Amino acid sequence: MSQAKASSNESQFEVFSKVARYDHEQILICQDNHTGLKAIIAIHNTVLGPGLGGTRMWNYANETEAINDALRLSRGMTYKASISGLNLGGAKAVIIGDPAKAKSEHLMRKFGRFVENLGGKYVTAEDVGTTTKDMEYIKMETNHVVGLPEIMGGGGDPSPVTAYGVYMGIKASAKKAWGNDNLGGKKIAVQGAGKVGLHLIELLHKDGAHITVTDIFESGLKIASDKYGANVVKPEEIFSQDVDIFSPCALGAILNEANINQLKCQIVAGAANNQLEDENIHGDMVKKKGILYAPDFLINAGGLINVYSEYNGYVREIAFAQTENIYNTVLNIYDKSDADNINTQIAAIQLAEKRIHDTMILQSKI
Repeated sequence: MSQAKASSNESQFEVFSKVARYDHEQILICQDNHTGLKAIIAIHNTVLGPGLGGTRMWNYANETEAINDALRLSRGMTYKASISGLNLGGAKAVIIGDPAKAKSEHLMRKFGRFVENLGGKYVTAEDVGTTTKDMEYIKMETNHVVGLPEIMGGGGDPSPVTAYGVYMGIKASAKKAWGNDNLGGKKIAVQGAGKVGLHLIELLHKDGAHITVTDIFESGLKIASDKYGANVVKPEEIFSQDVDIFSPCALGAILNEANINQLKCQIVAGAANNQLEDENIHGDMVKKKGILYAPDFLINAGGLINVYSEYNGYVREIAFAQTENIYNTVLNIYDKSDADNINTQIAAIQLAEKRIHDTMILQSKI
């Protein structure tokens, strides 16, 4: 195992400037020739507790894209834990490579050794491109892993709980927009029919919503269409659908100037991380357009709540009950946004940062 070093002063500056931009504590570059492992662990903030965040495996176009993803996602985990009232910090890991081709037991176990070497400062879990089986392999090398199969005392697949939190966020947004949270007859466009997206579609279907869906993979689309009667459209058509609610449940940074101008909805509420390409510019743009935006790191926190529940002996019903609190927090954020005349993403960040700041003050006096 080795920790890679920047090859020039310029590249060092670029990495440090990226880390400093969002005030990260640490970034670890993990590399192993034997297994082909190339990974990045980004630890954003550990004031509230160990940095917990999943390990994402993705075929990134380049290393810069991977680093940026790790930094953005880890920051989101800090806010997600804080605003959910969890005693956790924020961190994230990304492994560069195609999970269908490059993943192996040895690669995941080697990654587990890097996690172990951090001594508990980082706790990993399942994410896009990784599974509960991968967490079993990591568990062979470190105890700093959650999201394990239920047979091992873990919470298993967290996607149903994540979807339930997004569902709570959608219902709270409907309450704010229309005075009640009944989704029957509402037209909802879901971008992404992966594990979380399909669980969300099931919940929306049970409520009687009319669903339009898109994805780059056919398997999820077929289930959404055949089982839930969803209307399937091409990926480039999803933003311009004439719907009440748009729910991004794929990858992030999709709310930019071009896509926001296409939106014909009253609410944006989905499971994807970092949906706003720029939280200030595009958060304000969504607000000025009269669209309610449910902050992503708040409403997709169900998965984190689920794995956090493993700390005290996992009970699925408790995880769902804690996730239900997202409903009231969303309404509080909308009230704060109105009162302070700021976009909802900034309102949510301020609330999350206040808890971290208050904890730092308390710790300094102990």
